[in-house]
Amino acid sequence: MKSMKWLFLAVSSLLLALPAAANDAAPDQLVKGVTDEVIAIVRADKDIQSGNAKKAVALVETKVLPHFNFTRMTQLAMGREWRNASAAQQQALTNEFRTLLVRTYSKALTEYRNQTIDLKPFSLKAGETDAKVKTIVNQPNGKPIQLDYSLEKQDNGWKVYDIEVAGVSLVTNYRETFASEIRNGGVDSLIKTLQSKNQAADSKK
Repeated sequence: MKSMKWLFLAVSSLLLALPAAANDAAPDQLVKGVTDEVIAIVRADKDIQSGNAKKAVALVETKVLPHFNFTRMTQLAMGREWRNASAAQQQALTNEFRTLLVRTYSKALTEYRNQTIDLKPFSLKAGETDAKVKTIVNQPNGKPIQLDYSLEKQDNGWKVYDIEVAGVSLVTNYRETFASEIRNGGVDSLIKTLQSKNQAADSKK
């Protein structure tokens, strides 16, 4: 689905190449500053635009991981099944889910075609540690897409833990698939399924 592809691209735009100073930035300032910077980088990188998957993956893996709460994201995607998993299984699930998403984000970067992102008005009360930044993705030959980022404040800055595209949550979008896999084969079966998808993606690079 085209809107889901744009979800992944916009997430990549938000998370890549965050400078150290971004730790002190307000959520909306972080989104705008980093989005503008990364779009400029992708526009100038002909290798990524031409489909260089290895370069796109390397860029995401280097820059995205410190600024994304993959543990909470995996927990939300698992729902109530999370507490039934052992600590080792939770870690394995987080690692594989992170790899799956990074590969998806990387593919989206290679599909960038001059889209732009505008922020909606934002406000944050003093002391709040959870925020939602709303944006609009403008497509050259399509309808605008609403894209909202959920962030939480941690000791080392704001971290993204969910994204909604046109009101649909990324993490809950995976929940039924994960639950079905667990019903059929247990948590280990879900881990193996994610591992297989990641290995298949690696073999195509």
